[in-house]
Amino acid sequence: MGRREEFEHAREQLNARVLREGNLAVKRFFALDADVYGEGALPRRTKELLGLVASLVLRCDDCVSYHLIQAKDNGVRKEEVVEALAVGLVVGGSIVIPHLRRAFALVEELWGEG
Repeated sequence: MGRREEFEHAREQLNARVLREGNLAVKRFFALDADVYGEGALPRRTKELLGLVASLVLRCDDCVSYHLIQAKDNGVRKEEVVEALAVGLVVGGSIVIPHLRRAFALVEELWGEG
């Protein structure tokens, strides 16, 4: 099982645990999150790149992985992802480098090396 499959499996199981509690505020937040990334004035692919940059700056590896997968699934090219990650590095500074390394490991898996 690759990094993508491991991440998606764990995310699905953990989200099910969270949602099983039936908390209305949590359900609303999850729905808002899904709605914000839908098509609108900005295409979904652009929103995924925005989410990727914000996630890198906030140093959330799960979020970075999620947005990389979504970017790939929405037709974002590897070159676009690399530029977005560079923006995140400039905004976030050297503290994001460990997260950048892990991001590039997943980029290589999703888009292939080279």
